[in-house]
Amino acid sequence: MISFEPTEEQQMMRETVGAFARDELRPAARAVDEGTAIPDGLLAKAAQLGLVRTWLPEEYGGDGSPRSALTGAIIAEELAWGDLALAAHLSAPRLLAFPIMEMGTPQQRAHHLKRLAGEDFVPGAAAIIEPRFDFDLNSIATQARRDGDGWMLNGDKCFAPLARESEHILVYANSGGAEPAVSGFIVAHDATGLEISEPEKNMGLKGLATYELKLAGCRVGGESRLGGEGGINFGRLVSQMRVATVAMAAGLARAAFEYARDYARERRAFGVPIATKQAIAFMLAEMAIEVDAMRLLAWEAAWHLDRGEDAVTESYLAKHYAAAAALKVADNALQVLGGHGYIREHPVELWLRNARGIAAMEGLAIV
Repeated sequence: MISFEPTEEQQMMRETVGAFARDELRPAARAVDEGTAIPDGLLAKAAQLGLVRTWLPEEYGGDGSPRSALTGAIIAEELAWGDLALAAHLSAPRLLAFPIMEMGTPQQRAHHLKRLAGEDFVPGAAAIIEPRFDFDLNSIATQARRDGDGWMLNGDKCFAPLARESEHILVYANSGGAEPAVSGFIVAHDATGLEISEPEKNMGLKGLATYELKLAGCRVGGESRLGGEGGINFGRLVSQMRVATVAMAAGLARAAFEYARDYARERRAFGVPIATKQAIAFMLAEMAIEVDAMRLLAWEAAWHLDRGEDAVTESYLAKHYAAAAALKVADNALQVLGGHGYIREHPVELWLRNARGIAAMEGLAIV
């Protein structure tokens, strides 16, 4: 039987991360969206939460707690409730750490995890999305070909979070032939043949620095291939990423719903709160349903992952649903606020811009 009752530890984590999102992320979101750098103090406080270190093995400096996709989904939702862009920024190191921890060779884990398990915020990055209209995770165009005892990488990536700030980037490429269809390669950010663009200028998620990558004859050693000769279970990693994305979509949608609900209770028209108007009340009810639906879809896929089962179908359907549902909730929130929803005095317009990017969020977070 599927049970989504959070454990005592999960509930404590939810409350701790939720308080951090309320006290630190939400107040900083507007300034960061408008171009202010993320305060160092915020990153330091985020590091104290142990978003990476908590689940890394003790032998590499971590706390050694058992990793759970459901716990990761709970954390992702709370962070995104504070702000989606900042949530993705703070989660970026997990994109490098968790695949290495789960699928890396002993040498890769020893080399990289000790640095990522520190008490300070250490950037990490992964590059999976490609700048083409027909991009499909099942047909990655970036090529990885054998070159002596190493690999030669060629292709373009985009929307890679913290790529310039990170010492290493986990680049996903098509290794073709008899090899697994997709492999991951741990590439130094200053590797020859790798060019990292200036930060991308996006409609939303402005608090998250993302970059385009050009790999032209970028040669890496054989030891850089994640998992060594055995490669990786790419489908499992994609499922973990999609669960994180859906949980973040639920967090953003919940923030928009709660703000619209509270506004409707206080805003009066013709002597009564607008929340008592049938059209507004029905809209708010639909928004609440969508939030719960996204959360349950994320948790169902996470439950399968925690059991070691294939969650490719569940995570794909959840991601497909959440991309539309989060946008709908954010847009409805703007409608509840009317003209106030369109101005920057209220955060709803920011949430709407961020929600529009969820459809393109492949590989920006992982549980």
